[in-house]
Amino acid sequence: MAEQFGVLTYPEIGGQSEALAAAWEQLERQQDWVDNYFKSDKFDEVVFIGSGTSYYLALTAASTFRKWTGKSASAHPSSEIYLFREQAVAAKKEVLLVGISRSGESSEVILALDSVKGLAGWTTCGITCHEESTMAKNVPCLLSPLGNEKSTVMTKSFSSMTFMLQAAMAKAAGSEAHLSELREVMELSKSVVEKGDAAAKALIDGHPELNKFIYLGMGAYNGLAHEACLKLKEMSCVWTESFGTMEFRHGPKSVVEPGTMVCLFLSETARAYEIKVAQEMKEYGAHVVLVTAEAGEDTAFADLVFATGGRQLSDEARAALNMPLVQYIGYYTALREGRNPDSPRNLTQVVKI
Repeated sequence: MAEQFGVLTYPEIGGQSEALAAAWEQLERQQDWVDNYFKSDKFDEVVFIGSGTSYYLALTAASTFRKWTGKSASAHPSSEIYLFREQAVAAKKEVLLVGISRSGESSEVILALDSVKGLAGWTTCGITCHEESTMAKNVPCLLSPLGNEKSTVMTKSFSSMTFMLQAAMAKAAGSEAHLSELREVMELSKSVVEKGDAAAKALIDGHPELNKFIYLGMGAYNGLAHEACLKLKEMSCVWTESFGTMEFRHGPKSVVEPGTMVCLFLSETARAYEIKVAQEMKEYGAHVVLVTAEAGEDTAFADLVFATGGRQLSDEARAALNMPLVQYIGYYTALREGRNPDSPRNLTQVVKI
């Protein structure tokens, strides 16, 4: 029997709207976690850690936390805390260490959390998609109940854990405005997933000449750009890189030529500046894709404008809405390359050392 490609990955990307809703409902049952950790004034700094996709999630989480709560936060790969803790986090602080792991079994995040147990000034917690995992048994964890996946690559788990952490931050800050934004994100999510599927398929099927893929993002979207790049790399093994939007102009743009796709996560905060970068890449021959809340006269030059809706929402709140298109781009590129996105080369669902 011929191998069927994408039988796990495709429905998991498509199921993220339900995963967001389930995370929202679950958080209502875990208000004590919010009160004990994100709402507490005990901590001088909140440090988000993860490995691979979970580290890119940590970048988005830390950016959102700083903006929405006004408190100090940072993000590091799990291994930095385990192996280089004194270089990563200054001493003599009260630190909340938040582990992020879909499986709750990643060796590096467990080692990092275990390495600070018993140390003065360190408190640990986490978020996972598996209630019975090692991490969930070792530290108090938020649970994204529908974020668990059978596929190797993280898709709906990334979106749902990002969304759940943001909802916890909004609750901790007592911000009804941000909670209202996230409710709208849930409402928009289903249509965005459907549109993302169709747009990604049309893009990849209609442009076989695309052989370089570059993702750009700033602020809370910097982590999204890195994650979009990783999704494509994991599933399809094609040439792809990710950068901060403005930083891309300082040297890396030399790789742009016809056949290059440049996908930019367009913020409202820096929209005018980021548009200029995209226009410049278009002039160099790039196929420009803009992921934005709303198309406008300023985006008319782009080859594809993927509008998520929710222009009135903050950049941070729209994070989960930005992911379906780029996850589907990874999926359809894998199919184009004859690769099974369910079984990426050299990869396993859980990384252990």
